[in-house]
Amino acid sequence: MIEWWTSLDLSSKILWAVTLSASLVFVIQTVMTFLGAAGDSDFDINTDVDAGGDVPDASVEVGHDVSGVQEAAHAGSGMNLLTFRNLVNFLLGFGWTAILLKDDVPSVSLRMLIAIVVGVLLVVLVMLLFKWLTGMQESGTINVYKSAVDCQGTVYLTIPGERAGEGKVQITINNSVREYAALTDGPELKTGVRIRVVDVVSPTTLLVEEINSIII
Repeated sequence: MIEWWTSLDLSSKILWAVTLSASLVFVIQTVMTFLGAAGDSDFDINTDVDAGGDVPDASVEVGHDVSGVQEAAHAGSGMNLLTFRNLVNFLLGFGWTAILLKDDVPSVSLRMLIAIVVGVLLVVLVMLLFKWLTGMQESGTINVYKSAVDCQGTVYLTIPGERAGEGKVQITINNSVREYAALTDGPELKTGVRIRVVDVVSPTTLLVEEINSIII
């Protein structure tokens, strides 16, 4: 093994190092994805702080729903090319193609071109696979129209007031913490504000209001 490694030129050593590193990361990502898909893990942390005086109680709820499909939806969300997973997939396809064609394709330029094409194709195929898995999840276990209304949660990304734009919320629905885009008819809702779902705008977007706003 040592003799084989020392016999390689610098460019071959770099190619092997990148390819093996990408392969290791790919295996780890794949194992973690399927482990997550086998069972969801929900973590809820509630912290109440009473400082006395004029300082109101602060309540922060952090929810994290871990699943292989949901991780794919966030890490490779939609058709976003600029993700670490896609970089690993490209390097995996590029590296192994360049190594396997070294003896069969003498031209370095042609070999690199083929390797780049294979790397891009692998990225596209994996993205389409995760998009399909995400669609299965969204149409599968939860009917958001029936289950989301009156659920409570917290603002994850600030929601502009008067439906001027979308933010994000995390709500507990069917004993699982889920993340959705959100609108509000009232004033702007800052990150960490407790909210209640008023209506469902679409399968991925909710209409919410601050819980305190309905207390008389």
